[in-house]
Amino acid sequence: MSSPASPDELLEQQVKERGVPRHVGIIMDGNGRWAEERGLVRLEGHREGSSSVREVTRVARRLGVSALTLYAFSSQNWARPAEEVAGLMELLREYLEKERAEILDNNIRLDAIGELDRLPRYVRAPLDRLREDSAGNTGMVLSLALSYGGREELVRAARLLAEAAVRGELKPAAVNEEQLERHLWTNGLPPLDLVIRTSGEQRISNFLLWQAAYSELVFAEEPWPAFRTPAFLACLAEYQRRERRYGQTSAQVRGGVVDPTPS
Repeated sequence: MSSPASPDELLEQQVKERGVPRHVGIIMDGNGRWAEERGLVRLEGHREGSSSVREVTRVARRLGVSALTLYAFSSQNWARPAEEVAGLMELLREYLEKERAEILDNNIRLDAIGELDRLPRYVRAPLDRLREDSAGNTGMVLSLALSYGGREELVRAARLLAEAAVRGELKPAAVNEEQLERHLWTNGLPPLDLVIRTSGEQRISNFLLWQAAYSELVFAEEPWPAFRTPAFLACLAEYQRRERRYGQTSAQVRGGVVDPTPS
């Protein structure tokens, strides 16, 4: 006789039945504060946060989320103390090596977005290998935002469009949203449906600025090291309670007068 389902298992099933977002982005905030509140060095918060990455990735994969993008290291994080940055890079290398088998065995495609050439070689090497080896996987896309900034991404896209125009490959009048999106690091991923930020802060901190135009925003109180399955499911349940109108009226969305999909 099988044991009864746990509350987490029941909630997971309910969330799955209601339909999950295609693309979820998470701002993993609160690692350092979590550690400091426990008398630990900040790096220990980031280390514990890697367990949250593993657990949330597993749940998202089981639920059928198509793409999960994690804000792991921002362009602005390079300004942190050199010792902390070095520690974060070493933790990233450890993560890529320890999670390699699970990513490959679960048909997950690992990708990365951001100014990746700024990463040290000992991080780039395992990152490039795992991206290459998982490129053929057809399950969820797990994207790590590394040395990433939304403004930096838009500046880069604008520069590429300008260079194409100078070469005569693109007329300025032809520049539109579709053209710009082709030059974003997230090109090819589904539209961003949900952005979650942990640790109670209520801002998006230069994360996927273009992509988040019509995203739902959910702010969780738990710091990232404490953000596990129940907290993630609660955020998804909150998303499912939202009415996504994309500038339309509630009556239009409920009546199906206009397809509620952003251009």
